[in-house]
This record gives sequence, structure tokens and C-alpha cells, in this order.
Amino acid sequence: MDRSTRFFTPVLVGGCIIVVVSFGARAGFGLFQIPVSETFGWPRADFSMAIAIQNIAWGIGQPIFGAIAEKLGDRKAILLGIVLYTLGLFASAFAVTPGAHQFLNMVIGFGIAGSGFGVILAMVGRAASDKNRSLSLALATAAGSAGQVFVPPFTEGLIGNVGWQTTFMILAGIVAASALILPMMKTTPVASKTELELSMGQTLAVAFRDPSYVMIFLGFFSCGYQLGFITAHFPAFVTELCGPIAPGGMLDSIGISSTSALGAISLSLIGMANIAGTLLAGWAGNHFTKKYILALIYTLRTLVSAAFILMPITPLTVILFSVSMGSLWLATVPLTSGLVGYIYGLRYMGTLYGFVFFSHQLGSFLGVWLGGRMYDIYGNYNAVWWIGVGVGAFSALVHLPIKERPNAGLVAA
Repeated sequence: MDRSTRFFTPVLVGGCIIVVVSFGARAGFGLFQIPVSETFGWPRADFSMAIAIQNIAWGIGQPIFGAIAEKLGDRKAILLGIVLYTLGLFASAFAVTPGAHQFLNMVIGFGIAGSGFGVILAMVGRAASDKNRSLSLALATAAGSAGQVFVPPFTEGLIGNVGWQTTFMILAGIVAASALILPMMKTTPVASKTELELSMGQTLAVAFRDPSYVMIFLGFFSCGYQLGFITAHFPAFVTELCGPIAPGGMLDSIGISSTSALGAISLSLIGMANIAGTLLAGWAGNHFTKKYILALIYTLRTLVSAAFILMPITPLTVILFSVSMGSLWLATVPLTSGLVGYIYGLRYMGTLYGFVFFSHQLGSFLGVWLGGRMYDIYGNYNAVWWIGVGVGAFSALVHLPIKERPNAGLVAA
């Protein structure tokens, strides 16, 4: 098979493995919410702030690591990210104050920026052929969901058996081991003549002046808000508000005997459904206009969230919500990153997507922080859910005016 058109490249395979570990480990942070807070007698907002800082640090770090990758090399950027991620996780096992956890989550956030979607997707996008790019980006994104399927239940089991401190150390070891895959991930830069002639500063200046880039930036905010809030607070939300698991019922018969277990399983169900949803989005991105698919996804997210909060919270509605939201969970990522690469070229895709991803992480910060703050004030998450419904509707609308064609100032005809 021609190397230029094959689908499963070493970069794609290696990138998927690293994303499984990177995204999987961070997907279970909401499971630490109750045990850490109860250990030290903290209000919910304290550890929520740590996770919120992790998200904003991830967002700030994404364009920085994108630039490092494009100047010094992708693998060096990823290795630096893995080192920071490992140190932050390991040290968290010994943190005993809110400030320490918040600082270490900042380190973890920068580590995720270097070893997560931003650098990996740009690397995969450059290594893929035009024919396979959208689906390759979708597969790398779906790998994050595979991590979300397996790691949160694994994390929940560890916390229950060895405690949250030891769990942090085990996760640190797993993240460190992911660096072993880097030697196989070699890329050859792919860019048009026009892209090679433009500096990074010139490329960013052209993009920042383009209204379409601004709309992509604004539209990604709600994705981060919804994902950040649900990842950090949904396990606690389910544990506290869901009705009891009926002894001898369907859920009990398959090993889900407590709402705590249901909270962890719900994150896995989201990840499992998202594998199919993300791959479908990647396929659709190769055949249909990306901005319309994105608008549809945000509309469906809005409807699913509104329906869930209006219904009684029961084990059944939790499962239905997890599967429905999961099918839409990261489906926006390959479409958004692919849209950036298509409009503005591949040379500085990592940096350009990094700035767009910063908007995503601003949303994550707000979703996580507001979740903890509103809970401490009102004793529930209702206001945070409805804000998520509103920003989801905004994102659906803001994608419609985007001009989905190569930017004449950046991409050679």
C-alpha cells in the first residue's frame, strides 16, 4: 500500500495509545471529588477549583505546546507534557491543602496540554492523507473515549481499595509509561508553498482577523463548559441525587449496586457511546459540510441536557443521558480541528487549534468552578445545568455563518 495513502500510520497508532492514557487519566478526576473533600473536611468548591485550574492551565498550555511542537518537534513537546503530567499526579498524593492541590492541578493541566489532543491531533493531521484526515482525527479523538471507558471504573476501584493517595501514584506510573511509545512516532512536515513562506506570527495574524476563526473560537466554549462540568461533577451528582439501586434489579444483577458505582459507570458509558459518535462525525466530516454537522451536534446536546434535567433523576435516566450525551461528547473535536486545518492549513494547525482549544478550556474552567460554587451556595446543580443548555444553543447558532473554504491568505490555491 502506498505510504502516503495508508490509514493506520505509526503516528496514528502511537497517538491513539498516548491519548488513551492521557485523556483516560484525567476523565476520572471527578471521582476524587468526594473522597478528597471528605478526607480534609473541605467544601466542594475547594477541589472543584483545583480541577477548574487544571482545565484552564490545559487551555493556556495548548497553544504554547502547539508552538513548541512546531518549532522544536512534536515528540519533544509530548515528552515534556508527559513529564509534567507524571510529576503533578505523583505529587498530588502528598498534597494536604487546597492550595497545593490547585497548584499541582495547574502542573497536570500543562501536562495534559502537551500529551493530549492538541499536539496529537496536529501530528496525526499532518501525517494523514487528504482522503483519510477527517477519519484519522476522529479515530485519535475516539481513543480518548476508549480511555474514558476503562480508566474511570479502574480509578474508582483503586480509590475504594487502596485510597485516593495511592491511586494518584498508580496513575502517575501509567502516564509515565506512555512515553515508551514516542520512538515510533516520526513525522514529515506537510505544508503548501504558501504556508511555508509565512511565519507563525503572520499566520496567526491572518487567522485572528478572520471572523470565521473568531466564530470557531466562540463556538468551542460550550463544548468545554458541558464536558468540564459533567466530568468533574456528574459522579457526585449521581451519587447524591439518583434514586437507590433496586436490590435484585437489572443494574444490581450486572454488578452496579450503588450510586457511587453508577457514577463511575456513567462516565464509561459516555466514553463508550462517544467512540461510535466520534467515528461517525469523522466519517461525516469527509462527506458533508463540517460547520453544519457541528451546529447539529450542539443542538442535540442542548436538547438532551434540557430533557435530562427536566425528568426525575433515576438510574434509568442517568444511563439514557450518558449514552445520548456520550454519542455527542467529543464528536466536535475532529470536526473543529479538521475545520481549522482545512481553512488555515496544516503548517501551524497545532498552534491555531491550540488557541481555539483555549476557548474550550475557558468553558471547562467555568463549568467546573461554577458547579462547585453553585452547589455550595444552593445545595444543587440546577443553575449550572441550565447555563449549559444556553451556551449549547449559542454554539449551534454561531457555527452557521462560518465560511468553510481555504483562507486565501494562508493556503495556496
